[in-house]
Amino acid sequence: MRRSATALLLILSLAATGPAMAGETACWFENGAIVAPAAIADMAGDFVIDLSAPRTLLHNTKAQMSGYAETDLTLPVRLAGQRVAAAPIRVTDLDYRGVGFVAPIAGVIGADILDRYVVVIDFAPCRLQLEVRDAVRAPAGRALPVTVVGGVPTVRATASDGFTSLSGAFALDTASNGGVRARGDADGPRQTPAGTLAALSLDGRLSQRVPAVRAGDLPEGVAGAVGVAILSDYHLRLDTLARRLWLTPAAKEKGPGVSARP
Repeated sequence: MRRSATALLLILSLAATGPAMAGETACWFENGAIVAPAAIADMAGDFVIDLSAPRTLLHNTKAQMSGYAETDLTLPVRLAGQRVAAAPIRVTDLDYRGVGFVAPIAGVIGADILDRYVVVIDFAPCRLQLEVRDAVRAPAGRALPVTVVGGVPTVRATASDGFTSLSGAFALDTASNGGVRARGDADGPRQTPAGTLAALSLDGRLSQRVPAVRAGDLPEGVAGAVGVAILSDYHLRLDTLARRLWLTPAAKEKGPGVSARP
């Protein structure tokens, strides 16, 4: 049922022509990650939405099935009713990113696509919205300053193991099964637990006993990443170009790892 519903939603979005001021799609939590229907060229499927990934990635098996042999491509991308006419795509083996997912992951939509829009994420139920800049007004209220490091948006945060603390630029990881992700093996699955941190301070709010994972490269200068277990406490609105992040506390109906599939 989910697969047919996903395909129908994607077909409807692909039928739209011309740029939209704002588009949105239902997403779902799976394996600790936000997943949404998307398409690279004519290759449609389930894509992980990862604000902490600098590059958009396409699974090599998906590319090969469509006749693409190159590892670097320039192709159109459709997501949440929006279309990028020509985007750089890295083709790579994503089997390690697909560990634990029920259906194969077609690829990863990274910050190089997402930062073209104002990204709005509601976690309960899961909805992803992409707004065209200058088409909407910024919300009222205080925003966190955003710094782009190594191609990914980061915010200031502090993590502590109870003895020492680490403060610095933390990426926004919408694809890890934890509250904090530390730098790990480039091909390490994002779902393997790596202990529990004593605390994480973000936006003046202290979270205690935060589950951690250790996997995947982080750009030079990025201290760590804040995961969905923390971000799902908020309505998230990110304008990378304006260097602003709004985190509005929201009551959770569904938590990370709980399906909210269309």
